[in-house]
Amino acid sequence: MANQPKNLGLLHEDKTGLLKHREWRGLKDTMYDYYRWLITWKDMIVMVLKAPVSTIKGLWNYRWMASYLAAPAWIDRHTEGARGTHLRIAHLHFNAMIKHTCNMIHMLFKHDKHFHPNDKFSDKTVCMDELFSFEIMAGFPNLYGVPVQTIPIFLSSMVDQNITPPYLDITESYGVPADVCPLPSAEAGVAINDDYPMFGKCFLSCNMPCDGSTMNSSYIDRRFNLPSHVVNVPLRYTEEEVQKYAVDEVKSCIRFIEEQTGEKFDWDAYFSAMKIYNKQLEYELQKWDVNKTDYPQMTGATFWLYRLFYFHLSGGIDKIFIKTDKKVNKLMMKGYERKEHVSKEMRHRAIVWSCPANYYTSLANWLENCWGINVVMDMETMISYIMYDTEDKERSLATYAKTLQRTTMRKHTKGGYQNVLDELWRICDEYNADTVIMYNQISCKGMDGLNGIFDDQARERNINFIWVDQDLMDPRTVSRRDMREQINKYMTTVLQEEPVDPTLVDFDDTMAW
Repeated sequence: MANQPKNLGLLHEDKTGLLKHREWRGLKDTMYDYYRWLITWKDMIVMVLKAPVSTIKGLWNYRWMASYLAAPAWIDRHTEGARGTHLRIAHLHFNAMIKHTCNMIHMLFKHDKHFHPNDKFSDKTVCMDELFSFEIMAGFPNLYGVPVQTIPIFLSSMVDQNITPPYLDITESYGVPADVCPLPSAEAGVAINDDYPMFGKCFLSCNMPCDGSTMNSSYIDRRFNLPSHVVNVPLRYTEEEVQKYAVDEVKSCIRFIEEQTGEKFDWDAYFSAMKIYNKQLEYELQKWDVNKTDYPQMTGATFWLYRLFYFHLSGGIDKIFIKTDKKVNKLMMKGYERKEHVSKEMRHRAIVWSCPANYYTSLANWLENCWGINVVMDMETMISYIMYDTEDKERSLATYAKTLQRTTMRKHTKGGYQNVLDELWRICDEYNADTVIMYNQISCKGMDGLNGIFDDQARERNINFIWVDQDLMDPRTVSRRDMREQINKYMTTVLQEEPVDPTLVDFDDTMAW
């Protein structure tokens, strides 16, 4: 790989992580990187110009909005050290995410009843929990679906690690214990602080991914004060006995939307979108197949971030994702045919397991640049990959029900230990992985009973099993630096390896976005 990265740790200011200057990647890659950086700023500026008054009001009224000004820096963290095809694939994915996010923020502020109390757009808006898959809205082409937590807290916490602590403190000041999962706790804090844009005709809630999120729904329900409907998604999702119940829950959800909005489910629009969804999934599975080879073309965190994003927000509706997938697929296959290396040095092929920390999404990129650990697959990428039937209504609804059961933070943490334990070893075999980065989300009880079993079975399989403590959305408990240090100790003491880039081994980024 030409113009290989080196001394990447020297690019940043201490503590703030601000770039002293942009990374030199050779003329061609540097210019491409800068061009995509400008595209990001262009999309953000266009968003402001579409509704400047509403956007400024949002910036002044909502604490989380300022975090999105750091979006270009967020992308820089995930493209650091990347060259050639890898760099281009990463930028295409991030530009698609930024463009869709800007459109969502624009719609939120333009129709926010905090700023426009008489706005009529709410009559055409269905609010929903962030873990709903968007496919259901494809059947209502005249309605606009909004995952209420995604923009204010879920995505903003990835862009800015310091945005969640104030909301966590607000929730805890009302008596909620500090050891609750920070995700529902922060979302409840946004509701308590009245930092959700207000809109919507009705609200869809669910029991996913865990009991903490279920309890958080009561905070959001009280804040929005809209007619609400709860979709109960079965836990034992591998058992066929629960599937009829699951489909009935989906049907009741559709009836609720129809009753509240006066719209009827449009099967033609739905099937048309599902054909696009299936094509997106075909492209996704090709990425997986390429990453099983000796020449993966996309490693690091971009893999799961883009997958998570379009899985929940596309639903075959927004065409930007299928356009991006076509471009990425073309680049990926060319890079694979050329046997292009994805990074400077690939010492270990790794699987990331359990839920990653929102406040450190770029850890996988640090692993690659510092230690030569390339993440070729992770748990959040391998959520539902069931193709939709695009002709039979009942079978298609059954697929949607199964998709809900296999969503983010749920597919591998519910339904029995085999879904998280046996599945991990299957994936390690398929991707020829010798290393597992195992996140230990210290505020989650989901996998506590399996810790020793993971260690024992990893030892039997001669797999490097690296535990990394993290607190999902609270960097004060386990900082980014603490997370890196756990990996550093394993690499230097257990494997006795030298870093690929010594300047990245230890640095302070507590004040960074």
